[in-house]
Amino acid sequence: MIHQSMKAFPNNFLWGAASAAYQVEGAWNEDGKGVSNWDKFVRIPGKTFKGTNGDVAVDHYHRYKEDVQLMAEMGMKAYRFSVAWTRIFPEGRGEVNQAGIDFYNNLINELIKYNIEPVLTLYHWDLPQVLQDEYAGWESRQIIEDFTNYSIELFKQFGDRVKYWVSLNEQNIFTGLGYRMAVHPPGVTDEKRFYQVNHHANLANASVIKAFRKYVPNGKIGPSFAYSPAYALTSKPEDIIAAENAEELNSHWWMDIYAWGRYPEAAWNYLEANGLTPEVEEGDFELLREGTPDFMGLNYYQTTTFEKNPLEGGVGSAEMNTSGKKGTSQDSGIPGVYKTVENPNLERTDWDWNIDPQGLRIALRRITNRYHLPILISENGLGAFDKLEEGNIVNDDYRIDFIRAHINAMQEAITDGVDLMGYCVWSFTDLLSWLNGFQKRYGFVYINQHEEGTHDLRRIKKKSFYWYKEVIESNGEIR
Repeated sequence: MIHQSMKAFPNNFLWGAASAAYQVEGAWNEDGKGVSNWDKFVRIPGKTFKGTNGDVAVDHYHRYKEDVQLMAEMGMKAYRFSVAWTRIFPEGRGEVNQAGIDFYNNLINELIKYNIEPVLTLYHWDLPQVLQDEYAGWESRQIIEDFTNYSIELFKQFGDRVKYWVSLNEQNIFTGLGYRMAVHPPGVTDEKRFYQVNHHANLANASVIKAFRKYVPNGKIGPSFAYSPAYALTSKPEDIIAAENAEELNSHWWMDIYAWGRYPEAAWNYLEANGLTPEVEEGDFELLREGTPDFMGLNYYQTTTFEKNPLEGGVGSAEMNTSGKKGTSQDSGIPGVYKTVENPNLERTDWDWNIDPQGLRIALRRITNRYHLPILISENGLGAFDKLEEGNIVNDDYRIDFIRAHINAMQEAITDGVDLMGYCVWSFTDLLSWLNGFQKRYGFVYINQHEEGTHDLRRIKKKSFYWYKEVIESNGEIR
């Protein structure tokens, strides 16, 4: 639809930004914190850009008051952050580490002091290493009990002040990169294990949501899914089937389980024919149906375009662009299922991510029409090579243009009828970008942190900081 006029953003719309514990906190071995899988993985040579790690990250652990003060200056309505499991249970379970509880209590109280709604993510990829060593982490059904007990502790500690919760962040990404491509921990390439790990994660997610109803009855919880809507390259039926295959295997496989507690039929049949279906035990689907969410969290960065991929001689997996050298990514696929292809109608970032604001509108409408759930945009942003100029100035107009276009798409989707709760830009400050180091910057606040040498971690407001402040003040009218 082309609308003659637009609906306004709701008065209670959560204008915010986001982060993840490992990417911002640092203090990796302080105050009783245990070792996570990422603390270990980054020490394997060649795994991250120039060997960067989260030992210090951007030192949010020691500077959270300064960071929250900046959020307050911006007028942010919400801040999405994750809890490091190993700060609460250094051994993954057992005795609670009070220093970890204290840190998050202090952070939550500081946010509330400035009328910033805390949005707490239970799991953003940092698994206690001891659980990986003991029973291979997500590969064992034991993770369901341990993750649930960890989450219940957070519900009991923080549920009196935190209303909005995210259960699992980007389950499709941490399982895919960890068990398909071996570029995230535990560094495995095994399709069968990938699907089994996903099933365990689905059960853990449902178990946690089920428990949430008891401990935080007035709160809202949902997973954050990294959704990249599938496009067909052409109107050829074989390309459309390829896009349908991708939508079902790469998106419905997760979101159908979250919303309905069942796997999509065509995807299940394909896996069954290829010996890849997960082992399911009695009671699994009952639990999955009992643990459905209050909202769908959407992490949106780009769309992906697909074409037919022949069964014989088709394209398989390929290398990711983690260098920021534009044009170095390669097409990938599954023979007989689909193949990715560059969309000639879209520009790309230096990391070869498609820039497609209308894809966000498409994502919001598809989720709304299929699942009939409210949506929280839990991540959306632009990673770029920001330059600190003389006078402590960062002119990131490209980020302003990117976010503005996506906010426009959000308002179009609201006018279409989407129930949109909020928008958490990734990210508030610059942070460690997992495999890409500190060179790939997302924040409204520049952090003087780099891959090499010693840096003072100064916080410097970018041009986009002041712009987003005006967006929030006007509830999305000025942009």
